[in-house]
Amino acid sequence: MSAMSPMSAMNPMHHTSTALNVLIVDDEAHARTNLRLMLQELPGWQVVGECAGAAAARERLAQGGVDVVLLDVQMPQESGLELARAWSRHEMPPLVVFVTAHRGHALEAFDVHALDYLVKPVDERRLRQALERATAMLDQRAAYTRALRRFADPAPGYWQELAVRSVGRIDRVALADVLWLGSAGNYVELHLVGRALLHRSTLTELERYLDPAVFLRIHRRTLVRYGQLQTLRQTPEGGYTAVLCCGVELAVSERYVAQVRAALTAQGGFPA
Repeated sequence: MSAMSPMSAMNPMHHTSTALNVLIVDDEAHARTNLRLMLQELPGWQVVGECAGAAAARERLAQGGVDVVLLDVQMPQESGLELARAWSRHEMPPLVVFVTAHRGHALEAFDVHALDYLVKPVDERRLRQALERATAMLDQRAAYTRALRRFADPAPGYWQELAVRSVGRIDRVALADVLWLGSAGNYVELHLVGRALLHRSTLTELERYLDPAVFLRIHRRTLVRYGQLQTLRQTPEGGYTAVLCCGVELAVSERYVAQVRAALTAQGGFPA
């Protein structure tokens, strides 16, 4: 392994005067070599270790001094996904960028809050982009760590906030500010006053951690804050619509109509 150039040669976007350390974890020797050679061309980064499997990676990580891990997904004995989950329980885990030949693991990778997901053969432009994101995220390392731990070890009781990740940043969203939630495939749309955010989870998974005294399911795709319910209307087609205080109208499934009526009655509302 060759040492990297000093930070005086760095891209100006880097935020510190010391080279950032990368650990490469891949069971294929040529893949490790390719990544190392590409990293040698990127100022401000240095390879501090190369591991062919999870066991060796654990030993190297225990020594500290790793900022970012370029991690293969499929490896013998223990997968990169399993290893990333285990790292998330550490005091200050490194940022994870998955590098793999298998596109099908992308959603699982983001489930463990991977910073990025690169497909082999890795393009140098995409590697540079992933490392630039890592540089930006290192300034939010504490928020990143909280997000990882929430995934690996959900705290007992109902959640009061969510860590919502987007490119280069993590936002803390108080659930007290969420008006309603809608399913969007493998994401949940969080609707707040004047904006909406995407959170990487299914609605069913997230509902387990939401206080049922605060959020009411009105449809298989929708949860609503009780205090937002204003009116229940019957449509000309015989269906039902909930009108929220924020002005939004949402479909109500037949199976949830009774609960919505009860909620409106309890808070003094006037169902139609």
